[in-house]
Amino acid sequence: MKRILTIILASALSALAADVTGNWKATAEGPNGSMERTFALKVDGEKLTGETVSSFAGKSQIMDGKIKGDDLSFTININIQGNEMKVNYTGKVVNKDEIKFTAEVGDNTIEWVAKRQ
Repeated sequence: MKRILTIILASALSALAADVTGNWKATAEGPNGSMERTFALKVDGEKLTGETVSSFAGKSQIMDGKIKGDDLSFTININIQGNEMKVNYTGKVVNKDEIKFTAEVGDNTIEWVAKRQ
């Protein structure tokens, strides 16, 4: 019985969303060199909201944000020179102060590393 309770407790704890609420600074290497983006994230249960800011794309609201355990995903819309683009992010919390993201824009992917600020 004790073993069953331990397994149930471990399963329940692993289902809890990581606490990523706060400000994050992400960096990536793109075709034109280094890029930076900041994320202001807020977690409410398994719902992830907030906004992103970058120098080239301005501010974008996080849409369809989800977090389950250490896995998170969301979408943003960006406007570059009059062209609207949807960017899909998936990420994994590496530790309490780091998230590794993959951003997909069309057929292109960019790997981001975000550090808690």
